[in-house]
Amino acid sequence: MQKRLEPLVWLGIIAVLALNSGCAAPPSEPAGDGRGKTVMGVSLLNLSSEFIVLLNRAMERKAGELGVRLIVNDAQRSAEKQVQQVEGFIAQKVDAIILNPCEQAASSPAVDQARAAGIPIVNVNSETQSAPTAFVGSRDEESARLAMEYVSRRLEGRGSVVMMEGFLGQTAQLKRRTGAMEVFSKQAGLQLLAAQTAEWDRAKAVSLMENWIQSFGPKIQAVFAQNDEMAMGALLALEQTGQKSRVVVVGVDAIADALQAVKDGRLDATVFQDAERQGGTALEIAWKIVRRQAYDSEVYIPFQLVTRENVDSFLRQR
Repeated sequence: MQKRLEPLVWLGIIAVLALNSGCAAPPSEPAGDGRGKTVMGVSLLNLSSEFIVLLNRAMERKAGELGVRLIVNDAQRSAEKQVQQVEGFIAQKVDAIILNPCEQAASSPAVDQARAAGIPIVNVNSETQSAPTAFVGSRDEESARLAMEYVSRRLEGRGSVVMMEGFLGQTAQLKRRTGAMEVFSKQAGLQLLAAQTAEWDRAKAVSLMENWIQSFGPKIQAVFAQNDEMAMGALLALEQTGQKSRVVVVGVDAIADALQAVKDGRLDATVFQDAERQGGTALEIAWKIVRRQAYDSEVYIPFQLVTRENVDSFLRQR
């Protein structure tokens, strides 16, 4: 006949089994991909933009250094698509999300959903109305001030300017407009002839510049384009119509062909935005958050004016 085990014996057996079954990762450890790697989802504004490509390459390099696996999605300028991509990352239970927002307001639900799901989200390069876990970028007003102050110096404080704006509603478009208008408000001799979006796109900038040349002709003395893709489009339209020699053209981002155009004397100036530091820092901060390490919740990387005098040092970086 079998003996009955005393209640205290049963309690001891249960305690031992509980200790031996503790093979699951403790809550403080990142989930990973089952192979020990941290997994991060990345939603980018638009991979047809050279600057965003540079941003992505910087993140890929840093991910390689840290042993992180990235799932990269192109939102193709659609905030709706971006929100869906983040929902997908949440369903996949990624360890962290890096968001390069399409729009300040319309991309905010992506941030809200990630934070509600307990997944850290780092905004890179552009902001949302909703506060992410951390932000890495540059102060967009600064880039416009640098560009427009250069235009003002070239025009000796007097002249007519057209401004090509980015994708309406995106933080960079809004803040670069704000920075430009600050310079206009201080320089009574500068006149803003027209401001219109070309959606960060080179081909659309060519068409817009052609329309402005037809509408304003010799009144246009300078073009401030909120990014280099549009600046290069404006430059092409001015060159094709024989107007460039009398018009100052300035962009933002210091992409490779804009830098070369500055060196060649075709583009007057650009403003360097450090994609390498933005992308790499965003990835590293997300990695620190996942590992419960100390991190900076806001990192701002300064812009720098690039002219023919200092362009060689920036060309080496590209």
